[in-house]
Amino acid sequence: MSDNQKPVRTRFAPSPTGFLHVGGVRTALFAWLVARQAGGQFILRIEDTDKAREMKGSEQHIMDSLRWLGLDWDEGPDKGGEHGPYRQSERLDIYKKWAQKLVDSGRAYADSTTPEQLEQFRQAAKDQKKPFLFRDHRPENPPAWDGSQPLRFKSEPKDYNWHDEVLGDLSTGPEAIDDFILIKSDGYPTYNFAHIVDDHLMEITHVIRSQEFTSSAPKFLNLYEALEIERPKLATLPYVMGPDGKKKLSKRDGAKDILDYKKEGYLPETLVNFLATLGWNDGTEQEIFSMDELKAKFSLERVHHGGARFDEQRLIWMNGHYIRALSPEQLYERSKGFWPDSAASQSDDYKKRVLALIQERLKHLSEIPMLSNFFFEDLPIDMSLIDNNKQLKDIDRQQLKSWLTQSREQLDKIDFSEDQLTTALNNLLEKTGQKPGILFSLIRIATTWAPASPGLAESLSLLGKEKSLARIDGAIDALAHSA
Repeated sequence: MSDNQKPVRTRFAPSPTGFLHVGGVRTALFAWLVARQAGGQFILRIEDTDKAREMKGSEQHIMDSLRWLGLDWDEGPDKGGEHGPYRQSERLDIYKKWAQKLVDSGRAYADSTTPEQLEQFRQAAKDQKKPFLFRDHRPENPPAWDGSQPLRFKSEPKDYNWHDEVLGDLSTGPEAIDDFILIKSDGYPTYNFAHIVDDHLMEITHVIRSQEFTSSAPKFLNLYEALEIERPKLATLPYVMGPDGKKKLSKRDGAKDILDYKKEGYLPETLVNFLATLGWNDGTEQEIFSMDELKAKFSLERVHHGGARFDEQRLIWMNGHYIRALSPEQLYERSKGFWPDSAASQSDDYKKRVLALIQERLKHLSEIPMLSNFFFEDLPIDMSLIDNNKQLKDIDRQQLKSWLTQSREQLDKIDFSEDQLTTALNNLLEKTGQKPGILFSLIRIATTWAPASPGLAESLSLLGKEKSLARIDGAIDALAHSA
């Protein structure tokens, strides 16, 4: 059966050694899109052979992250499937059988080299200003492999030309191919060996991974041939770069736990859109893509060859876009878990009305408390909000008190509908002779004591007449005592 007749099967195969970050999730997303676009299968495999670095809870974290983003898998540790097990630690007998095939064919040998000898070999190569190649130091009569010593692949260096689905046609000479460890002395396989066996047995058609493995590709090609198995299509994703575009994104630059974005109030559709367009576009200026559009338009051929710069401001802008696109009911559903404690006693209807006022200002859901807490509780009077306001800071406190007193008198006469408030506030501008930036800022601070708030008339209407006037009274008293 030819390649184009095979069902497309891709995989994401993380190691449970920590949280998932932007680079890893982008790899998973691209593999998922390739599978879903072709109506194929996406497989989750846990590569847990590095027991020294394994982190408790990491596997569950990986699954939680993918589920939050909507990247479902067809086969995996929690679902099973006919190609399992899907944890490498449960496949050790499989690797031993394939390793024995290499031993029997003369393509693998027990490595009895001590760490001291290995260091001597490296130093000798350094002294001779030559690259270190273990194949230059193969033992002439290696012992029989009984599992107590590492098993090393016996390479056959040669020229290679191959096609990468992202980078195009690549080639290398024999100098890039060396002997490498297949099975460690603890009985666990190395990544270099296990993933090739697993991908073959799981019938993976496309191997999509980061460019850190590019230099190892010739070794993998050599091993495919030694095992006499057909290699899948290879696709190499350039790194996600830091904000300056000069180095790989690190924790210091913002490579944080994907679930931290969830805690900070980013929407999963934002992260999917952002990651999909991090190093890929469809050839147009379009930036916002639905999941269906991504599945329809994505192609490995349009993944950029260079690193993609992580632009946090673009991520924030995109999240604001998605929040504004939510219906009132959708936003209310997403807002659960983000409200200030003081909102607990308020009705659903009241909180929905608050959301309607702040939706346009929200960049992420964790801003809800900051933008809404004054709707639920009386915040402490904070004169620094006046002192630091460029419109108000140089105005005499008695003058501010006078304007607030006039405002209270005018507002006491109306019923606090938005229309009446808008008319009354505009009348106050004429009566006081002040600009909106001065008078409205003063009333806003006096009725909220918050650094920011929605439109003044809408906010006052929702707060209600009694609470608004009581807060103005408190502000007048505070101004009188601070003059």
